[in-house]
Amino acid sequence: MKKKIAILGSTGSIGKSLLNIIKKDKNSFEILLLTANKNHSKLLEQAKKFNVKNLIITNSNSFRLLKKKTKNLKINVFNDYKNLNKIFITKCDYIMSSIIGIDGLYPTINIIKFTKKIAIANKESIICGWPLIQKELKKFKTEFIPVDSEHFSIWYGLYKEKPNKLDKIFITASGGPFHKLPSKKFNNIKITDAINHPNWKMGKKISVDSATMINKVYEVIEAKNIFKVRYNQIKILIHPKSYIHAILKFNNGMIKIVAHDTTMDIPIFNTIFNNDDKKFISNNIDLKILNDLNFSYANYKKFPMFKLLKTLPEKHSLFETVIVSANDTLVNLFLNKKISFTEIQKKLFEVIKKKEFLKYKKIIPRKVNDIIDLNNYVRLKLLKKVYKSSNV
Repeated sequence: MKKKIAILGSTGSIGKSLLNIIKKDKNSFEILLLTANKNHSKLLEQAKKFNVKNLIITNSNSFRLLKKKTKNLKINVFNDYKNLNKIFITKCDYIMSSIIGIDGLYPTINIIKFTKKIAIANKESIICGWPLIQKELKKFKTEFIPVDSEHFSIWYGLYKEKPNKLDKIFITASGGPFHKLPSKKFNNIKITDAINHPNWKMGKKISVDSATMINKVYEVIEAKNIFKVRYNQIKILIHPKSYIHAILKFNNGMIKIVAHDTTMDIPIFNTIFNNDDKKFISNNIDLKILNDLNFSYANYKKFPMFKLLKTLPEKHSLFETVIVSANDTLVNLFLNKKISFTEIQKKLFEVIKKKEFLKYKKIIPRKVNDIIDLNNYVRLKLLKKVYKSSNV
């Protein structure tokens, strides 16, 4: 029997990687839905290649263009996620949620009820809306697997382990493109420098997050949420080769080190085939890397974004949304040459120290709109301030 699946964000890097994996075993899958924001040409190409009958594209202009292109095809095209009940008559087997940014929050939460298993690659959903996701997972008895290499590795290392046995989690970071760059040269960093990651091929936004190291702050928040641990149980280790993805230390003295090649194909493959007898063709163990792991602790002075961890409340709150929204806005301003690289962190700390935003440390998100409304407010507030000060 074919596995019935869907991919949210199929034209992005995670979505395309998953489709490449599925392509090798195409007859074992029936793809019920593919979605995108703007890339209507790629979405239609994927639909034809995999015989997909339902598409969602959220950009209005792209929706109109795609409707024209599919006029004589037996393909349903939707402009939002309000008609999922028309697409999923019964629960499907697997859904990948890989939409980028806060825009992925509503679709992720809304689609949980329609699947037996969901793999989430959308950081913002786990950071900002984890209590809402948890509620839906429990209500509809949906299995969840994280996709990020670090969190998948932690999940894999903890598989069938008792949670109370865990002492510490060590998340690794490559150090990004500026691991060896002296701090005094940070003022001269250009966009091309910031998006040039040494190990991973990623989009511009996440590459900048890796360069500032806020992506590791995000991963600590995610790990705290997913694995129900405290912040003081999670440590960041710099590991330039990106071969070890997580280290787990247990109360009984045992340590697990989880490693895999520097490719997202491995965690993606295992989210969809974790209970199947399928083999992933991988490289031999790299003894050269294992003999020279070169670990070091995170440098808080060189990368001030790490200091955000000291500002976070232990309980989930809307304060995480403030951080995500402000950072997203500032990274976009940097990529549009409105602010410098060092201003990303400087202006972010200015925002989170304001009284009007500090109050959100004590407010728990009760519904999706709490997060979306705050996200829009923070972005608008920050844009007004930046554009006013720069007279753009």
